[in-house]
Parts: sequence; structure tokens; C-alpha cells
Amino acid sequence: MKSRTGRFFYNSLLMVGVTLLMRAIGVGFNAYVAGKAGAQAMGLYSLLSGVYGFAVTLACSGIHLGTTRTVADALGKGDRALAKKYAARALAISTAFGLLAALLLFFGAPLVGTRWLGDARTVLPLRVLALTLPAVAICSCLNGYFTAVRRVWKNAAVQLSSQAVRIFGTAAFLSLLLPRGVAYACLALVLGTLVTQVFELLSSLFLYWTDKKHLRTSERCTQSGVAKTILGITLPVAFSSYARSGLITLQHILIPRGLAHSGASWESALASYGVLHSMVLPVVLFPSAFISSFAGLLIPEVAEAKIQENMERVRRVARRIFGISMMFSVGVAGVMLCFSHGLGLVIYDSLQASSMIAALAPLIPIMYIDSAVDAVLKGMGQQVYSMNINIIDALTSVILVIILVPRFGVPGYIFTIYFTETLNTVLSLARMIAITKPKLRLMGHVFGPILCITGATWAVHLLSTQLALKATVWTLVLQITLTALLYVGLLVITHCVGTDEYEMLHAIFGRRKKKNNTTLTPTDTRHQINAPTHESF
Repeated sequence: MKSRTGRFFYNSLLMVGVTLLMRAIGVGFNAYVAGKAGAQAMGLYSLLSGVYGFAVTLACSGIHLGTTRTVADALGKGDRALAKKYAARALAISTAFGLLAALLLFFGAPLVGTRWLGDARTVLPLRVLALTLPAVAICSCLNGYFTAVRRVWKNAAVQLSSQAVRIFGTAAFLSLLLPRGVAYACLALVLGTLVTQVFELLSSLFLYWTDKKHLRTSERCTQSGVAKTILGITLPVAFSSYARSGLITLQHILIPRGLAHSGASWESALASYGVLHSMVLPVVLFPSAFISSFAGLLIPEVAEAKIQENMERVRRVARRIFGISMMFSVGVAGVMLCFSHGLGLVIYDSLQASSMIAALAPLIPIMYIDSAVDAVLKGMGQQVYSMNINIIDALTSVILVIILVPRFGVPGYIFTIYFTETLNTVLSLARMIAITKPKLRLMGHVFGPILCITGATWAVHLLSTQLALKATVWTLVLQITLTALLYVGLLVITHCVGTDEYEMLHAIFGRRKKKNNTTLTPTDTRHQINAPTHESF
């Protein structure tokens, strides 16, 4: 039988594999759409995405975290009746917020499209996107429920099938509407989103209905104030999210205008904006599936450890997730920087995309670490602090966009990303260290990996130069694979992979030893079997 750590990591690896596959398909599909519709249509879609992001924030209103925390806490106490009641109330709350957000966006679309975005072509797509919001909110709630009960394969199944629906649906709408121009190409993209969300809603509801049998119990929940408890978690996060998302939306509105004021035409500004947000950032963030999948599953684990007052377990989680995140993200940054030219040409056939990938590559460790640290903080109940930091991040970003983008164009915006991401990560990491006090290995987790990836990329680049390899898909795959193997080998040789990592591998793949003094905590044993935690993490 595998240890609890092993079973946790099998769940995590499932999510990593599915998320990577989805992102790979997504990047490939973005390349297809960009080639068909053009950078200007991608820019218009990115402009819509800024407003849609705020509407999604309003629709979800922190319900994913609220559901995960409350259901996980109830199951950690062995109270299935309470967990079931939390799930039902969370569904009702998510439905209400989703409908409210849909009504606001649908009827406010003319004002938002013509006045705020300054482009009447966005009005109809915004109204179509409004129809997706109730489904988005309910799916966010159900996603949190499946995370809390540790049945992440259901999330994986829904996400993977939804991605397939999105691709085929969007491709079909593009073939019908693309000949009519940029506005209709953008409409095709949002219609694909609508079909996808409807499918995801129906799939998630079906899986939730079949899953409720795990919460069946003869006891009745007598606890009152369940909705108040959920809202006590979600509303502080929601209000902070509204402020942050509103600032991000304002930032997305200001960026194309700032680029236009820097000397570019509106069409050129939209194209540059589309290249950065719809083409480059998906490539840069693609490998973060490894970190984001682990981070999402850490929230209920850390929350349960905190409820049990097991700070040593929390400390281990913080230390190990930091080490794994740093070694992985430094390796990704080196690969992106070294092979940025080939990535931009192979994926998008765009030198502008290549230069932007190279420009953002050194920031990858900071961006990836932030998501892991945020997961630990949220599990510790520090979600309000995290959101306050995010608000400071977004406000600083808006100010810098107003000052720098009209003067310096795209380089000014890239500097803004560097400054705000660094600020966010430093503040969040300082908070995590202050609360959990993990013993971090800076040489093994930071400086060592930097030296290892430098050596690995230099060796592969030198070999490629000697062989005069051309930039093709298979050449790029070979180069990245060789770099990864060399990097891992150097990490082992230089002892950057330490005791923590070896213990984790043993916990995943080794057999658990029988202990004579093993005792069970007073919780439901069937729940322990179905939803194991990872005490030895």
C-alpha cells in the first residue's frame, strides 16, 4: 500500500498530466487561431478578456476557496453531514452570484463596450460571455468540492473533455464566421467559450450527483449558520478580488491605449497586445501546470494540518513546495531563455513572440513561486492577506502602466510586469516564512539550480551550434529533452536534490512500513480511505 504522501502525489500527478495536456492543446490551438484570425483579432479578444475576468471574479466571489475550506474542515472532523450541508449551501450561493454577474454584464455591455473599451465590436461578444457566468460560478464551486474530498480525477475528466469541446466548437464557429471579419472572428471565440461552459456545467453536475453517495450518513446536521460560515470565508476574499480584478481590468483597458499613445496605430497596438497576452504568456505559463496543480491540492492539506494544530507538517509542506518550485521554475526559465527564438518561430512563426518570450523568461521563477506560496497562505487562513497583496500589486501595475507605457511602449509594460510580480512574491514569501518558519536551503534550492541550468543549456546550445541544427519542432523537442536530462543529472551530482526530495520520492514509490504503535484519529475511517492526506509530506 502506498503512503499518504504517495497517494497525494498520485492525485497531483494526475492533475499535472491533465493540465499539461490541456495547456499544450491550448497553446497549439492559440497558434491555430492566431494564424487564422490574426494578431488583431487576438488583441480584441484579449481586450474582452479583461472585462470578462472581472465578471468571472464577481460570479465566483471566492466560492472555490469557501467550498474547499469548509468541506475539507468538516471532513477533517469526521462530520459528513456537515460537509454535505456545506456543499449544498455553497451551490446555492454560487448560483445566486453567477446570475447577478450575468445580468450586470448583459445589460451593461453597451456601456462597457462603447465607452470603456472604445470599440463597439465588443458589445455582442460581451453579451454572449454574460450567458456563461452562472455556469462558471457553479463549476467553480463543484471544482472546490472535488478538491476538498480528494477526488481530483473528476476535475481532470471535466477539464479534459471540456477542452475538446472548446476546440471543436471554436473551430466550427471560426469556419462559419471568420470570412465576415475581425469582429466575427472574435464572436466565434466567445461562442466557443459559451458551448464549453454549458458542457462543463452539465458534466460537473452529473459527477457531483454521483459523488454525493460518499457523504451519505444517518446523522442529520444540526449546526446552524452554515451559509454564514461559507460567506465568512468567501466575502473577504471576494471584496478583495473585486478590487484587484477591477484594477486588472482597468490595466487591460489602458495598455492598448498606452501603446497607441506611444506612437502605434490602434490596430498595431491591439496586435502587440494580442501577441503578448494571447500568444506569449500562454507559452511562458504553460509549464506552471506542475506548480499550480500541486498548489491547488495543498490548500485542503494545509487547512487540515492547521485544524489539527500540526505545525511541523505545515512547515514540511512549505519547505518542500518551495524547494520543488524553485528547482523546477529555474529550469523552465533557462529553457525558455535559451530556446526562445525557436519557440517563437515553431509555435507562432513570429520573431516578436520570440523576443517577448526571451524578455519574460527570467521572471518565471518569481511567477511560479508566487502561486505555490499563495496556496500555503490560503491553507493557513491568510487569504485576506494574500488578496491585500494582490490589490497592492494591481494598483501599482495600473500606476506604472499609466506612466510608462505611453512613453516606452511594450518595454515599459514588460518592466511593469517585472516590478509588480517581484513585489507580490517578496511580500507573500516573507509572510509564509514568518508564519511557518521553514528551514529553506538557498544554495540547494536557488543558487545551485541556476548554475546547473546554465551548464545544461550552454552544453546543449554548443552541441546544436556544432551540428548546425535548424529550428524545427523535432529539433526543439530534442534540445529541450536533452537540457532537462542534463539539468536533472547536474542537480543530483551537485546535491541540490537533497534529503527532502529523496524522502518524498521514497514516500511516493516506496512501501509503507507497518508500525505497531499506529493509532487512528477519531475520524471516519472510510473517509480516510477515500480521501487520504499526506502526514509524511
